[in-house]
Amino acid sequence: MNNISRNKALKDRGFIKKASSYKEFGVLMTLVVLCVVVGALSRDWVFFTPYNLLNVLRQISVMAIIAVGQAFVMISGGIDLSVGSFLSFGGVFCAFLIMVGVNPWLALVITLAVGFLLGTINGLIIVKLKLNAFITTLAMLNIVKGLAYLVTKGIPIDFENSITFLGGEVGSIPVPVIIMFVVIILGHVLLTKTVFGRYVFAVGGNEKASKLSGIPVEKTRLLVYGLIGSLGAFTGVITAANLMTADTGAGLGYELDVIAATVIGGVSVSGGKGSVPGVLIGAGILGVIRNGFVLLLIPSYWQMMSIGMVIILACAFDQFRASRR
Repeated sequence: MNNISRNKALKDRGFIKKASSYKEFGVLMTLVVLCVVVGALSRDWVFFTPYNLLNVLRQISVMAIIAVGQAFVMISGGIDLSVGSFLSFGGVFCAFLIMVGVNPWLALVITLAVGFLLGTINGLIIVKLKLNAFITTLAMLNIVKGLAYLVTKGIPIDFENSITFLGGEVGSIPVPVIIMFVVIILGHVLLTKTVFGRYVFAVGGNEKASKLSGIPVEKTRLLVYGLIGSLGAFTGVITAANLMTADTGAGLGYELDVIAATVIGGVSVSGGKGSVPGVLIGAGILGVIRNGFVLLLIPSYWQMMSIGMVIILACAFDQFRASRR
């Protein structure tokens, strides 16, 4: 082998080694392999058509946006099971405000603020009353869902106004997909480039040591729950804009999808570890699995079973990594 070939081989090996050192490399490779398998099995490689790929991105956009908030919560050592009800409440509450005469953009801001407030209440109960996050957010799921029904009396509300474009398209690109990537970028910057992000990792890694170091543990927990509350309410507005109607049935079952995307994306269930790009990849894996089952005409119950098994495998892998550390 001449020197040029040897140098090229060393560079290639160095690139592979560097790429594999990134936290998201393994789950990204899983997504790539899954895409190739689904594409090969689908007729005429229809999976890789631009229309289908954009459809997959649209389908995962809402899940990925909320999963960014879930990543912050789980990295800080918590969990939020109430996100589905925040989605349904956000859509119907915003629609209700517009229906009674509030400017649509102001209604959106108020909805985000109320979502943040309700999320912060989650955090207050967990922090001040020392209640288990699982139980607290499960209770809040029912409370917020009840609020959604209280606002609408169970009747869907038409959603045609100046912010309906949030569910539309710019050219051929769905607006929810654009919003998803913006939220992913902002979430990544917030988590990795700010003091708050460092606090989130520290609190999830070792809460006691964080307190001794002067980190505002309680404030950090309140903020992450407020963040996911706002994101949940925002996705409710996006969903209502997409469907042109706000319905209390929206968001049903999203809790498991969001947690699955977060865990599959590499966020540790025990806190202190994870990344926002990994969450996007995790959501992509779920989206590809679902899309593949539709393209291959496989019954939906196999889809539910497969996603359940993927969650178990992701949690088992997380436990394995924790034991190795």
